[in-house]
Amino acid sequence: MTDTPRSAPLGWLGALLDSASFARAFTLVVFATVFSAYAIERIAGHVTYVTIVAGLCVLGVAVMVARRREIALLRLVPTTVLVFVGWALASIAWSGDPATSFWSWVSMAALAFLAVVIGHVRDTLQTVRALGDVLRVLLGVSLALELLSGILLDIPFTFLGIQGNIAQLGPVQGIFGTRNLLGFVAVIALITFLIEYRTQSVRPGLSVASVVLAGGMAALSDSPTVVVLALGVGLAVGALALVRHARAERRAGLQLALGALVVVGVFVGYVARHPIIALLGAGTDFSMRVELWNFMVDILRQKPVQGFGWFGVWEQQEYPFNAINFWLRTDHATGLNAYFDVALQLGWVGLVLFVAMSALALARSWLVAGERRSVVYAWTPLILVTILIDSMFESFALTGLGWLMLVLCAVRAGQSRSWRESLGSGTDAAGDGAAEATGLPHAQGDDGAAG
Repeated sequence: MTDTPRSAPLGWLGALLDSASFARAFTLVVFATVFSAYAIERIAGHVTYVTIVAGLCVLGVAVMVARRREIALLRLVPTTVLVFVGWALASIAWSGDPATSFWSWVSMAALAFLAVVIGHVRDTLQTVRALGDVLRVLLGVSLALELLSGILLDIPFTFLGIQGNIAQLGPVQGIFGTRNLLGFVAVIALITFLIEYRTQSVRPGLSVASVVLAGGMAALSDSPTVVVLALGVGLAVGALALVRHARAERRAGLQLALGALVVVGVFVGYVARHPIIALLGAGTDFSMRVELWNFMVDILRQKPVQGFGWFGVWEQQEYPFNAINFWLRTDHATGLNAYFDVALQLGWVGLVLFVAMSALALARSWLVAGERRSVVYAWTPLILVTILIDSMFESFALTGLGWLMLVLCAVRAGQSRSWRESLGSGTDAAGDGAAEATGLPHAQGDDGAAG
């Protein structure tokens, strides 16, 4: 048997770690853990969450060892991800609190590693299915708790941060702690559920119910960023549809035209930012953010190249975060903007690396989605668009579920289109190449395609 040399060294344990069922279970648990991190920490404590993540990392190492013959080191992680994470590690040397910076970096590296493992043991459709299953449960639990808190019991669940405002149609937070994070997750879920529907990988009734659930939770979050995300993702869907239906010889010109439109749109949006903010009813919130960002830029001038060291979530007692909160009389835990946050912590070098990593992943995944006929390839660029737009208003992309999804999408994009392709014939884990041939892959092929 061809599998004997692979599984013999570890016997039944190696066979288990190498199996499609274990890969699916591992992916489900990773998504469930990271996306419900806030609830886990509020209910069981931060140590419990860290222990779960550490255990998953150990399992991830075991899975990669069991599958070592199908993994090429050169194709393991995109270079841009490695360089960005490496710069964050180097920043410990000039951090005001090296110990805290180190453990923050370990958290960052652990989630990145889990994303890499998922990217190599699951193909795109299998990733979409696993994430869809997890988000259906988490959004359903969030809705149930909001109904229990706001209508049935009419008391806030303070230990989960649920205020019980669903009777007033929001804002609600669910199990995610803030309305903005709930809105962000709901938009990711909406994209995922629509891809499931288009690929016919779940029953139509379940797909429709899932879309309604995600859309309803996005609306109930009453988050101003949801409107911006919905508009941005909607435009991205329209642009991608144009590219996918264009003739091959016309795609290059169309891509350039769309790129020019994006630049013009960003410029117009900046010029018309005040009317747009007034229309969204977010004037006070945006003014607070602008004041915060201006102060961050002023402080960044002290260490413009290297920043103040990697912390991820702000360490409230550490400079410059304590100074920012003191002068603004607030208690911000992030810079409410991933780009400004990266610049503050890792300097302009870190910002350039972060933008390069994100832009290259988006460009790669966008080109793949425009060329391949299966709609499942649209999931990666649309998730990246969501993350990058949301990063203008929140720092979710630097920690937790946002960072996990960013690295996962970067890994997925690097597998499909990379300079490494010229060095070998490897394909996306579990055969995206096969999915390409069949057009619209289905979930029923999970077990057979999970190698």
